[in-house]
Amino acid sequence: MSLKGKGKEKATEIVDNSSSDSASSSDDDSDTSRSYSSDSEPVTQEYLDSLLEKARKNALSVSDEPTSPMDILEGDVVHLDSEAKTLPSLDPGNIPKPYFEFDESRHNRPKSIRDPDIELAEKSSSLYSVPAPPIPPPELTKDGKLLTKKQRKALKHQTAGPGWFDMPAPAEADLPRLYREVEAMRLRNSLDPKRFYRKDEGEGKGIKGLPKHFAVKSFLLCVQQQLLSFSPQIGTIVTANTPFGGGSSENLSRANRKRTLVDELVDDAEAKRYAKKKFEDLQSIRGARGKNTLQAKKRQKW
Repeated sequence: MSLKGKGKEKATEIVDNSSSDSASSSDDDSDTSRSYSSDSEPVTQEYLDSLLEKARKNALSVSDEPTSPMDILEGDVVHLDSEAKTLPSLDPGNIPKPYFEFDESRHNRPKSIRDPDIELAEKSSSLYSVPAPPIPPPELTKDGKLLTKKQRKALKHQTAGPGWFDMPAPAEADLPRLYREVEAMRLRNSLDPKRFYRKDEGEGKGIKGLPKHFAVKSFLLCVQQQLLSFSPQIGTIVTANTPFGGGSSENLSRANRKRTLVDELVDDAEAKRYAKKKFEDLQSIRGARGKNTLQAKKRQKW
């Protein structure tokens, strides 16, 4: 094939391409002319309904396609399904009781503490049923009659109760004597300057400050009788043998014993000496102020 022939073939191809382009352009012109002609025609209601139905189908097909999170732009409104799936109900079954039970506020201590070992012991002990104690018989008077409510109340106040070993209450006739005994024990600070005792609640109230119940008992000791610390018990120390089986010289003889605690303190030589010393000190202080100056502060000054 010669070079001239190749040039002719290229020329024919260019001519064919140009002819095809002109044909396509002519087709486009014919379509546009048809559209122009169709636009000029009147639009019917059926044509509009068909377009609306086609748009709805296209929208449904687009909505059914899964969209990736990247396709959702900022500002788009995402509509979720109205029928949300409900969570399944959780049924743990029978749960054991908690070890701690709290009140409404968690800052307080637990109201109750559960111990499985104690519950097991109580359950095992409950299997062996113990018969209930018998009902005590009703209290009767000397005549065999039932006690009235007033009499039961009076009997109840005669003792301090079983929690205090039924400590009896003294009779009203014994209150003055007991008051002197108790007051002597309350003044134990004045007997020994080297010992300190706490002040009692009923001190300075007279007979009304006495404890309601007393217990008069005897103590078996092998030492010299001394002032006991104050308590609602008034004891009498009785001589006894020493642990080695013989008598003790520290025990007081029967002739040296006194009937009451006050008489013994008054007869004590050391207590006498200390009381005399304190009395002289008070007298020297009062004498330094002058005669008849004890009530000077209480007199009115005009």
